[in-house]
Amino acid sequence: MTSIPAPAPGGKKLGLVIDLDTCVGCHACAVNCKEWNTSGHMAPLPDFDPYGAHPEGVWFNRVHSYEAGAGADGRTVHFPRSCLHCEDPPCVTVCPTGASFKRAEDGIVLVNADLCIGCKLCSWACPYGAREFDEDAGVMKKCTLCIDRIYNETLPETERVPACVSTCPTHARHFGDLGDPESDVSRLVASRGGYALMPEQGCKPVNRYLPPRERPTPPAPARRAANEAPIASRLLAWADRVLSR
Repeated sequence: MTSIPAPAPGGKKLGLVIDLDTCVGCHACAVNCKEWNTSGHMAPLPDFDPYGAHPEGVWFNRVHSYEAGAGADGRTVHFPRSCLHCEDPPCVTVCPTGASFKRAEDGIVLVNADLCIGCKLCSWACPYGAREFDEDAGVMKKCTLCIDRIYNETLPETERVPACVSTCPTHARHFGDLGDPESDVSRLVASRGGYALMPEQGCKPVNRYLPPRERPTPPAPARRAANEAPIASRLLAWADRVLSR
């Protein structure tokens, strides 16, 4: 069993805040994560049959898409998923070799590949499915919050963020210290009602998700006017859109 270090009072809790309202499911975060980390701290990240019918491999960040609601109230929600760097990570406590560990200085959960024996206990213990098994190396790998980037003093300070954050075109991903209630990410969580994923598991994930905002409902007269427009007008409008492509 591996113990979890006691967090220092007021200590850092580095993590991500993901806005489900502005994520468009473009997978840029997943691709840039793959590109950075395949030559970084946990490199390489292998792929198997990447262009075939059943591509598999190691991805630290995955994006899932769901249909929520029905009819006019329905919407597509894109849900990025990666390690949540829990305060009480079961993946660490079940590790028999100490390969999985949590850093006291910033709360990041990592894997020491030199100690990992590939038993997969950590992947079975993680309720979020955030562990990735590298079949080539026979070890577990996972999101590191790009520690080789966020602490790289040769980079401009604005670039010392995880690769997924730096590449998001809609600014749906935010990085910072969630242990500091005055940090930008903590204020964002407080203002938008950010929540922890599956709190009933007792893992105390550091990462937070911002819920989709309620969409404004158009006034009833406007909806009726659109529906009651003459069929000829609607056909002409459709033809105009087609011919304008």
